[in-house]
Amino acid sequence: MNHDALQNPSIVDNYRAMLGESPVWCFRSQSLIWVDILQHRLLRYWPQRDDRIEIHELPFLCSAALLTTEPEQFLLVTTQGVMLYDYRQQSYRLLCCWPEDHRTRPNEAAIAPDGSLWFSTMDKTAQLAIGSWYRFTYGSVQAERMLSGQHVPNTLVWHGKHAWFADTFRHCFCRCDAQRISESTLHEWPIASLMADGSALTHNGILLNACWGSACITAYRLGDAAPEWLATHSLPVTQPTSAAFGGPDLHDLYITSASDGLVEPANIEGALLRYQTSYTGQRATLFTLNTH
Repeated sequence: MNHDALQNPSIVDNYRAMLGESPVWCFRSQSLIWVDILQHRLLRYWPQRDDRIEIHELPFLCSAALLTTEPEQFLLVTTQGVMLYDYRQQSYRLLCCWPEDHRTRPNEAAIAPDGSLWFSTMDKTAQLAIGSWYRFTYGSVQAERMLSGQHVPNTLVWHGKHAWFADTFRHCFCRCDAQRISESTLHEWPIASLMADGSALTHNGILLNACWGSACITAYRLGDAAPEWLATHSLPVTQPTSAAFGGPDLHDLYITSASDGLVEPANIEGALLRYQTSYTGQRATLFTLNTH
C-alpha cells in the first residue's frame, strides 16, 4: 500500500451517527447506503445529486441494509428478523424471524457470491461470546446457524475460494471455505492488540480494515495463508466502524464511524468520511430474490 493510498479526505454532510455501520455502494443509483444502528436509521447519500442525504427512521434496530436483485428493494438485518424493505414506499415485510433471543442483536452482514445472506449475531452488551454466524436464502423458513461461540463477529468478505471474517474482541482474523463457515475449514490468525471492525475489499484482494478505537484503517493482503500486513493509515475519527468503495469507478473509499461510548466526543466523531484512493473496489453482490 503506497503512502498516497488515501487522498483528499472530506466529511460527508453534518450527520453524526451514534453507531454508523455497514456502508454499501448501490451501483444502480450511484448512492451510498448505511445505517445508524443505535438510532434506528437508514441513511442514503447521492454524491452526484448535489450531495443529497435522505434519512429513514426505522421501527427496529437494524445492523445492515443490503442490495437485492430488485432495484430499490433492500434487505434489512434487524432484531425482528430479516426484512425486505421497499425504499420508495418505506414499507417492509418479514422474510425470516430473528433466530435467537433478546440477549443478542445482529451485527455484520454481507451477500455471498451465491446470492445468499450471511449475517452474525452478538451479545447486546458485548460481554459474552454468545454470537453466531448464519446463512439465509430467499424462501427459507429460517436462517441456518453455521458457527456459534463468537464474541463480536465482524468483517465478512470473499476472496478466491475463501470467506474471511474477524472477531473483534478475540483479536483474530478467520478464514473458511467460501460456501459456508464450518469448524472443519476454519483457520484463525491473531491481530495483535487491534480491534478489527468492518472492512472493504479491493478487486485484487487487499483488505482495508477499520480499527475500532485506534483511529486508523489497516491494509492487509489476503491470500492462501495469514493476512499480510501492508500499512496503517491514521484517521480523524476515534472509532471507525467499516468501509466501502464507491463512486462511478469504485475508487472512492467511504468510512463510517461512531460516537457511542466516547466521554467527550469531538464534532467529527460519528461522521461519514470519504477518501479518493488509488485502489479499485468491487461491486456489491446482490441478494437473490426468486420473485418470478
